[in-house]
Amino acid sequence: MTKPLFDSFDEVSAQQWKQKIQVDLKGADYNETLIYKSLEGIDIKPFYHKEDIEEIQNNVEHPSSWLNSIKIDIDNASSGNQNIVAAIKKGAESVHLIIDNTEIDPEELLNEIPKSITILIETQFLSAPYCSKINQIAEAKNLSIYLVCDIINHLAATGNWYTNLKNDFEVVSEINQNNSLKTAISVDISLYQNSGANIVQQLAYGLAHANEYLNHFDKGDSSDKNKMILFKVAVGSNYFFEIAKLRALRLLWHTLASEYTMFSDCYILAYPSHRNKTILDYNVNMLRTTTECMSAVLGGADLIQNVPYDDIYHHENEFGTRISLNQLLLLKNESYFDIVDNPASGTYYIEHITSQIAEKALSLFKNIEEGGGFLAQLKAGTIQKKIKESAEKEQELFDEGKIILTGSNVYQNPNEHFPELQKTVFPQKKSRKTLLEPILKRRLSEEIEKKILIKR
Repeated sequence: MTKPLFDSFDEVSAQQWKQKIQVDLKGADYNETLIYKSLEGIDIKPFYHKEDIEEIQNNVEHPSSWLNSIKIDIDNASSGNQNIVAAIKKGAESVHLIIDNTEIDPEELLNEIPKSITILIETQFLSAPYCSKINQIAEAKNLSIYLVCDIINHLAATGNWYTNLKNDFEVVSEINQNNSLKTAISVDISLYQNSGANIVQQLAYGLAHANEYLNHFDKGDSSDKNKMILFKVAVGSNYFFEIAKLRALRLLWHTLASEYTMFSDCYILAYPSHRNKTILDYNVNMLRTTTECMSAVLGGADLIQNVPYDDIYHHENEFGTRISLNQLLLLKNESYFDIVDNPASGTYYIEHITSQIAEKALSLFKNIEEGGGFLAQLKAGTIQKKIKESAEKEQELFDEGKIILTGSNVYQNPNEHFPELQKTVFPQKKSRKTLLEPILKRRLSEEIEKKILIKR
């Protein structure tokens, strides 16, 4: 019998590795030279050892499979149905439908959609009767429909409720009674990522955001125990940290949900962030979205929805949508990203930062709750202030070239071809009365792009 290769080597402790590195540094300070502090305040070491995870028990739940998803804006039931059917034929396993108004007939929209397709429905309005129609269709056709309903996100993003706090929660309570829907409540963490919050803040705010729903809806009804809550998560470019972020989210949710009687499971929809996307050298966006989707897979997202490379400046179009879906098909069918179950489990580095992120996020979450909860701190402007501080710190690093977006703040093309801007890529301040200061999304490269556009 062949002797295992590693049995021929003596075991080396973490301290022995560190001593060897210190010798090789020839007098340079180990901490100053090799320890990197992340935006989350986590010290990143030059190497990790099994000793680093001996006391860590993450036990992260990980889905056994993931589905690719495609977002479709719906402004007409008939054409919307055609777009859904076309996306399925091209390989979509799930569709995320953004419904524009109550005049769109859900019966016609969901006509002849296979039962195997996972359907997410997100409305741009709040209507219990409309959601009841969707519930009836789900029951009659045995469709897997996840309703994406997040009134708190609407408040945070716009500064106003749909109507008012009392009425909005009453409508959502009514929507939550639709038992044929897989989810009726969602939490949009992507807003915090796209506005500049660091990873610890994203998770803490997302958890506190979800806790507002739990406090409101937890009535001890046993029929609610099997319901899930859906998290929308934007994935950034910090590859390993984003893997750890999704894993930490499941850990934190398990800790929080165990204190309540409903929403015991969470369902994660992940997609690439807009924050690091550019209109300069815009094709590089394809590389960014590919690695971000990889982080989503390895981190354990249930649904992964890619963002077209031209999403920030073009309206939905066939080419951009097809490329974004093909990226996911390549990851699953040719790169075999659906074969290994929970591949990050046991990796010293990822396990360690998962634990660090979860601990820091839980601590921040507790501080938010001690301060009155998420809605109270949102109303006071505390959440907005903290996000701005984090965003400014990240922006400063970008402006100094310490955070790099190729083709934007480094390696600019002097003969850059600017695409046709079909969307408003530089958000304008809107003068309107709001209950509180909205949380605004910002891209890192906006100021550079403005300056170059002005020159030309």
